[in-house]
Amino acid sequence: MFLSVFDMFKIGVGPSSSHTMGPMSAAGLFLDVLRARGDPDLARVRCSLHGSLAFTGKGHGTDRAVRLGLLGCTPDTIDPDAAEAMEARLRETGTIAHDGLPEFAFDAQNDLIFDYGPALPGHANGLILWALDAHGEKLATRTYYSVGGGFVVDATELEQQHEGGLSEMRRELGVPYPFGTAAEMLALGAEHGLTIPQMKRANELILRDEAALDAGMDAIWDTMKGCMERGLTREGTLPGGLHIRRRAKAIREALIRERGTNTPDPYAINEWLSLYAMAVNEENAAGGKVVTAPTNGAAGVIPAVLRWYFEHHPGATRAGVHDFLLTAATVGGLIKHNASISGAEVGCQGEVGSASAMAAAGLTAVRGGTNMQIENAAEIALEHHLGMTCDPVGGLVQVPCIERNGFGAVKAVTASSLALRGDGVHFVSLDACIETMRQTGIDLSDKYKETSKGGLAATLPAC
Repeated sequence: MFLSVFDMFKIGVGPSSSHTMGPMSAAGLFLDVLRARGDPDLARVRCSLHGSLAFTGKGHGTDRAVRLGLLGCTPDTIDPDAAEAMEARLRETGTIAHDGLPEFAFDAQNDLIFDYGPALPGHANGLILWALDAHGEKLATRTYYSVGGGFVVDATELEQQHEGGLSEMRRELGVPYPFGTAAEMLALGAEHGLTIPQMKRANELILRDEAALDAGMDAIWDTMKGCMERGLTREGTLPGGLHIRRRAKAIREALIRERGTNTPDPYAINEWLSLYAMAVNEENAAGGKVVTAPTNGAAGVIPAVLRWYFEHHPGATRAGVHDFLLTAATVGGLIKHNASISGAEVGCQGEVGSASAMAAAGLTAVRGGTNMQIENAAEIALEHHLGMTCDPVGGLVQVPCIERNGFGAVKAVTASSLALRGDGVHFVSLDACIETMRQTGIDLSDKYKETSKGGLAATLPAC
C-alpha cells in the first residue's frame, strides 16, 4: 500500500474536502470524459447528488462546487474573483463553453438535483453526471464517489479498490518499503534500521526527486501557515446562516496581552493549540484556501501541532517539518487504506480522529521518538476519538467542527507526550485501533455520518 504525502495533503478550498473539493474534481473529470468522446451532439449536462452530498450539500456548497467544476475550476488553482465572474456569466447565459467541447447548457436550478432517497451503493458521498443531446437522450454518464480528503473515484475504480486492484497497482510502482499495516511498517523499520519518515521519504522518491519532494512539502506548510494567519487576523460572522462569530483574532489578542502579566497562565499551552486549530477551521468554514489534513473538516489539527512544534521545540527545523509531514502522511495512509477518513462513511472519528493520530505521530517523530513510540502515539490519539459522530449543525462545517479541531490538537500533543514517556510497548496496537474504528463506523447509524439527521444537528434547533 502506498499513498503519497501529496495524496494525504491536498491544497484546495473550504469548507469540505468531500463535499466541496471532491464534487468540483468529479465535474472536471466528467469534462475530460466528454472531451475524450468528442461527441458533437452534446447539448446539456446534468448532475444528481446522493446520500450525504444531498443531505448536507447546500450547507457545504456542493452545488456551487459542481458548477465551478463544470466551469473548469479546480480546487488547487481556483481564483475566487475569476470564479465569481464565471458564475455570473453562467447565471446570465445558462451555457458553458470550453475548448474541445460544443457549448452546452447547464441550468443551476433544474440541472442540479438533490436526491434525498437512498444513497448510491458504493459510498455515502455519490454523484452522477450525464450528458444529453438536444432531444434529451443520454450520450454519456458517469458515477463518482467522493471518498474523503478530496479523493474521487468513479464506480469502476471503487470496485477495483474493494478488490485490492488499486493497492496492487501502487505496489507495482516498486516502492522500496511497501507496507499495508502498522505491524508491517514496524517490522520493515526494524529490519532495515530506518525510521518511519526515512522509509516514507524513500518511497516518495519513486515518484519525484528530492528537490521536488521538499519543495512540495514546503508549499503544503506555507499554505497551512497562510490559512492560519488569515484566520488569526479576520473578524466577522461566518457564512451559512448560523451567525457564528469568528473568535480566533480576539482570543489571540487576549493571550498576547496576558503574556505581559506577572502571573503565567498554566492553561496557555492548550489555549494556543486550540487557537491555532480554530483559526484554520474558521477560515475553512469561510471557503478559504486550506490543506486537507487529511480532510477539510479536520484541517486545523495538524497545522496547529506543527506550529506548536516549530515555535516551541528547541532546534525545530525545516527538515523537521518535512519529517513531521512524512510521518503524519504515513499514519493517514494506513487509516485510509484499512478503514476510512470520511465523515460520511465512519463519522468524525475518521476525520478529527485520524488528524489527531497523524499529528501525534508526526510530533513524536520530530521529538526523537522511536518507531514504536510513534505508532503508540498514533494509537493513543485515535483510540480516544473512537465513536465520535459527524453531526454538523445546518450541514455547515462550523458547529461542532471548529472547536473539535482544537481538542484534536490538544489530544495529539498529550498522546505524543504519553508515548514518549514509555518504551513503545503497549496493549492496543494501532492496527487494532484502526480496525475498531472501521467496525464502529459500520455500526454507526447513518444519522451520525455527515447527514445532519441526528446528534447536535437534530437537537439544537429544538433547544
